[in-house]
Amino acid sequence: MSVPPAGRVVVVGASAAGLAAAETLRREGHTGTITLIGDEPAAPYDRPPLSKEILSGAWSPDRLPLRAPADLGALDLDARYGCEAISVNVSEGTVLLADGTEVPYDGLIVATGVRPRLLPGTPAHVLRTLDDALALKDRLGPGRTLAVVGAGFLGAEAASVAAGLGTHVTLLEPAPVPLAHAVGEDVGRVLAQVHLDHGVDLRAGTGVSEVVPGGVRLDDGSVVEADTVLVAVGSRPNTEWLTGSGLTLEDGLVCDEFCAAAPGVYGAGDVARWHNPLFDTSMRIEHRTNAAEQGMAAARNLLGAQRPFAPVPYFWSDQYDLKIRAYGYLRGHDEMRIAEGSLKERKFTAIYRTGDRLTGVLSIGMPPKSTLAWRQSIALRARWQDAIGTTRSAEPAL
Repeated sequence: MSVPPAGRVVVVGASAAGLAAAETLRREGHTGTITLIGDEPAAPYDRPPLSKEILSGAWSPDRLPLRAPADLGALDLDARYGCEAISVNVSEGTVLLADGTEVPYDGLIVATGVRPRLLPGTPAHVLRTLDDALALKDRLGPGRTLAVVGAGFLGAEAASVAAGLGTHVTLLEPAPVPLAHAVGEDVGRVLAQVHLDHGVDLRAGTGVSEVVPGGVRLDDGSVVEADTVLVAVGSRPNTEWLTGSGLTLEDGLVCDEFCAAAPGVYGAGDVARWHNPLFDTSMRIEHRTNAAEQGMAAARNLLGAQRPFAPVPYFWSDQYDLKIRAYGYLRGHDEMRIAEGSLKERKFTAIYRTGDRLTGVLSIGMPPKSTLAWRQSIALRARWQDAIGTTRSAEPAL
């Protein structure tokens, strides 16, 4: 089922994925009404800088908008910012908003993103919106103390910025090696040591049971004191408003390889769990690049293109003076090997095997071109044995 050129399309979610979908609809010749619904009052803005440039003060908020007002105006959108979608009736083709308004559609793109997971106890800071970033920024600086719960990429980025501003940071992570589930233990240990070298009190293998006034309580009952607490323990896809719609929900909106969740209903961005045929697995990717690419793919397929969405996912992270870049699907890998450089020097390119295939590449402190050839090999479904035949070294584990 495709939407006619003059049909009504509703895009729920006004961030990178939703905006990319709306732009693609217009670029592909859609002339009908496009209603863009966002629960934040602001027009679409970029989120990755929140934990980097905004938190550090390097950027002012006026640099965040994804498009200039004139460019948004040229899209001729029925933009409804500060509106929350609370349910959808798939059989009737309507989206119900919190103010009681029903918005009809011929095609629907769900791009509602995710929200931070919380911990029990006293309310703590999270980092998802501009308001979140500005509120946390005001709590950082010399003489301040910050406890960051969760040493994933978001928590690690925030910890590195806070430490750079002179804040005393305690970084708490339940896993024995931070980020090992995503990048492997050897790379995880390198990143952990970087925090220690910058004066962060990193405590791996330490669980937090709740946030308390003036800090956090650990699983062993002790308390880590801090002026400010940031909880960065993952996220939950925003799918509650879809409950009862008949759409399949399982850690996200479940979609097929075309990003379709049902006839005329497509998912895009952090909320979408789709079957990526390149890796022959279901995945939900919370990366900025994927959000934009999937928004475009969902829009094209809604208009009838019916092309599988089979990207090589990409993400990056800035921590202290390190630039981390990765392509592919690293989670659940069976083997990691250093293809170039040295773990000890913190300048290397690592490649990842899942089964008999090359499925990922990650670089730290290397030029961008160091990963591009590997990205191409991943896209071509290269066999691991063929890939490692081109490596310069096989550095042993630390």
